[in-house]
Amino acid sequence: MLFDPAHRLWLLRGPTTSYAVRLAADDSVRHVHWGAALTLAQATEVAERTSPAASSFEAVAGVDELAVEGGARFGPPSLLVRFADGTRAIEWRYAGHDADGGHLRIHLHDRHYPLRATLHYRMHDGSDVIERWTTIENPEDGAAVTILRCDSAAWAVPHRPAYRMSHLTGGWNSEFQLRRTEVPVAETVLTSRRGITSHHANPWLAVDDGTAGEEHGEVWSTALAWSGSWRITLHRDPFGRTTWTGGFGHEGLSWSLAPGEALDTPVFAGHYTAGGFGAASRAWHAYVRRHVLSHPDETRPVLYNSWEATGFNVDEAGQMALAARAAALGVELFVTDDGWFGDRSSDRAGLGDWVPNQVRFPTGLGPLAAEVRRLGMRFGLWVEPEMVNPDSDLYRAHPDWVLHMANRDRTEMRHQLVLNLARPDAAQWTHAWLDRLVTEHDIDFLKWDANRPFTEAGWPGHADPDRLWIEHTRAVYRIMDRLRADHPGLRIEACAGGGGRADLGILTRTDQVWTSDNTDPVDRIGIQHGFSQLYPAQVMGAWVTDSPNPATARRTPLRFRFHVAMAGALGIGGDLTAWTEDELKEAAELVAAYKDARAVIQHGTPYRLRGDGTLTAVEYTHGDEHVVLAWCPARPFGHGPAPLRLAAVRPDAVYRNRDTGATYPGAVLLHSGLPLDLPPGDHASALVRLQRLS
Repeated sequence: MLFDPAHRLWLLRGPTTSYAVRLAADDSVRHVHWGAALTLAQATEVAERTSPAASSFEAVAGVDELAVEGGARFGPPSLLVRFADGTRAIEWRYAGHDADGGHLRIHLHDRHYPLRATLHYRMHDGSDVIERWTTIENPEDGAAVTILRCDSAAWAVPHRPAYRMSHLTGGWNSEFQLRRTEVPVAETVLTSRRGITSHHANPWLAVDDGTAGEEHGEVWSTALAWSGSWRITLHRDPFGRTTWTGGFGHEGLSWSLAPGEALDTPVFAGHYTAGGFGAASRAWHAYVRRHVLSHPDETRPVLYNSWEATGFNVDEAGQMALAARAAALGVELFVTDDGWFGDRSSDRAGLGDWVPNQVRFPTGLGPLAAEVRRLGMRFGLWVEPEMVNPDSDLYRAHPDWVLHMANRDRTEMRHQLVLNLARPDAAQWTHAWLDRLVTEHDIDFLKWDANRPFTEAGWPGHADPDRLWIEHTRAVYRIMDRLRADHPGLRIEACAGGGGRADLGILTRTDQVWTSDNTDPVDRIGIQHGFSQLYPAQVMGAWVTDSPNPATARRTPLRFRFHVAMAGALGIGGDLTAWTEDELKEAAELVAAYKDARAVIQHGTPYRLRGDGTLTAVEYTHGDEHVVLAWCPARPFGHGPAPLRLAAVRPDAVYRNRDTGATYPGAVLLHSGLPLDLPPGDHASALVRLQRLS
């Protein structure tokens, strides 16, 4: 971090980019530059971006790093407060800065009221990702301050003739659909009001220069590390200035900041590249591995999950039979899904009563866990700690522990309600049973699910009930963090009815994400493409299930299903007792092929490729090894795809196909393409393993 006191300007520098801010005459912190590398002297020469249409109806000031109410500011604010006397405007006074390593803190005090803010900026060595967040403090001698909005950061991009926005949308069974469109002259709001990250939007936003492709063009992208409700507001004014602001919560919420209290917002991270969407994704993947995940060097195991084989019909004998078949395929982690506890014969009862069902498991889970380990696998369980069925012993004992509002119905979804983990008693109870379960059975893996959003999110009797929107998520974080600290071998998969809770906040305390309940491989190609914009392959749970697919009824070959699922952390979820001997033999061979390739897939650098027609692929590189996974869902008769042009080979090197022994000059692979041995017809796919020879 560099500081120029004469110009009151700070410059943060990464390996290839820089970020600059300055203090304006009124002590507000203004954006200067986010883009290619500049020296400190060059940054001081960057002109402040002001409106070209000065009038009494337009703001002429530059772009704030954390926009507030007050003055001629008319865009979306990042910080909104109401002081005890009703005043809402904020006027800052600079109170100094400090820095250590790559972490810069700029301190601001309100000129009249006892409100303080610290703007945080942090860059890690070797990374161009900028982490930003905000701390708001109410000193001991102040009155309570009502927080109406408190974002983590606001971002701005330099002037370009046109901008496009990329974001992820969808729904249950159709998560992570990539949408790319022109940025309108308007305010565009991306949000979740559901208490979880949501299937319908993801807190990632990319803005490009209007010309970017996979490997060229300027891309500015940001990601919010938060797993509850959130909001990102993108604003393009009529004169071309494009900014966005984002943070936790959604509109309409407020909470009181008491004297002596501070509020830290989650990290809202940003990255700039001139190398297109592919370079942006690769930078995010590297950042997640180095600075988000707890165990980035671990290879994710091949898992088997019992849900689609058994549904709620779970018992000791059936699980052991599935475990034996899974082990024969080469599975390394066996996960018993819903139905092992309480009076859980359907989704109508038992949720919240976290003890093994005495009829289905007469002596508890011990015999099953022992058998799974005897077969050479680790043992995992499905849990849903944040939810409860009204038909449960827990709810009958503590009906006040759920989210609810006085004099209002309690809406059931999937016949369940949401526990209010913002309550210390409910959170303490939740941690206690999870800790006991993991301890007694030495659980290796938890599939942590959350199968409904918040409704009637109240807290009767609490003076500040809207706090639960934040404190519930923080409680989930604390429980996970404490479990992992006390059980270092425990690994957790984040799930929320599929991909409803996927973000950088949950990945700080989990190891992978269940991407979608939709396991149809054709649909999964698009889902996984969107997911890969931000998240690396090793955190993407991907299963092979039965044909016809349970969600879509589509019939696809086993090879195609495996090749699509190999693009992430491979799992199997079909009913193995119904698979033929030929299918089991083929599956074992495909599992072995994945294990041979997975270090490159999970730890390598990906390049997304497109071929003719519907052919798409990903090329992964790791040292001298390359893996290509290619998928062609459909093609007209007589129109087989041409060889697939690769993106990450060296033109002066020679590459050998590890399966066939064929060799290819790198220049040929780059310009003419890799021949693919695709079977005829629809749902064709290939796995190619290449090794650089020279």
